[in-house]
Amino acid sequence: MSGCLPLFLVRSWMFGSFLVSLPYLNSAGVVLKGSPAEDSQAVRETQRCLIDRAVELADALDVKHLELRGERRMDHRAFNMERTDKVHMRLQLPTNADLLMTSFKSKLRSQIKKSAEHPFEVYFGGSECIDDFYSIFSENMRDLGTPVYSKKLFRSVVGSFGGFSDRGQAEFCIVRLQSQPISVALLVHHQGISEVPSASALRRWNSTGANMWMYWNLLQRGIEKGSSEFDFGRSSVGSGTYKFKEQWGAKPQQAVWQYYVRKGDPSDMRPDSPSKIRLVNVWKKLPLWLTRLVGPSIVRGIP
Repeated sequence: MSGCLPLFLVRSWMFGSFLVSLPYLNSAGVVLKGSPAEDSQAVRETQRCLIDRAVELADALDVKHLELRGERRMDHRAFNMERTDKVHMRLQLPTNADLLMTSFKSKLRSQIKKSAEHPFEVYFGGSECIDDFYSIFSENMRDLGTPVYSKKLFRSVVGSFGGFSDRGQAEFCIVRLQSQPISVALLVHHQGISEVPSASALRRWNSTGANMWMYWNLLQRGIEKGSSEFDFGRSSVGSGTYKFKEQWGAKPQQAVWQYYVRKGDPSDMRPDSPSKIRLVNVWKKLPLWLTRLVGPSIVRGIP
């Protein structure tokens, strides 16, 4: 039995250092070759060896904690904390858009048709879309009180995964109204799965249903690319984003994040923690240009 455990060392002058599998992504952790029975001795031994080595690295690098973002619980003596408050929202895609539309409840179909009354323009593209994407994404992150990732990150994702072409695995979706971008997404296609790592819409255009129209087009795009599953990303059960994804037919699948904590409390890094609420509220009031300038240097240190 063979496998791997990808890890990134995340360092921040503000928050400390962490060992994470993997930052930015929703799911990672131990990856095993093939599809063996999960309860086999070989699987358990391979997992143990990989995690043993990760724990050794965490000690050697003197990080605050080791964080593995898995989807099933793994037994290991070093784990002393876990999070199960998030779920992955995933939808099984049919073979064509007509079948998908008929699978929706009547209320959702009506919402899609109503949004179609606006003269939206939907464009899928590569690096030429980065400015439109980032202008919307960064503003939405500021409004949420969250430091924004750098424009370089998104340019690298699209560039590294093939860019925009018939075979492209990563692309931007831009929804415009009267030539103005108002809703955007980063869409990645890989091994039969279409995933949206990042998406945003301007709140002042919510009444147009632009975000609804965008997601309808993202789902159709996944079908066009031959995907059998659409991954909406993580949500807390019962939250607004959970309900939005659920209405499309997405089903929850448990996320299990396990920790080897050496110092502090990983919960302190959450934006809803008592120690961060004041910072979040201050960030929402900052000028947009300033959040774009300093946000990337801050968020790169948040696991």
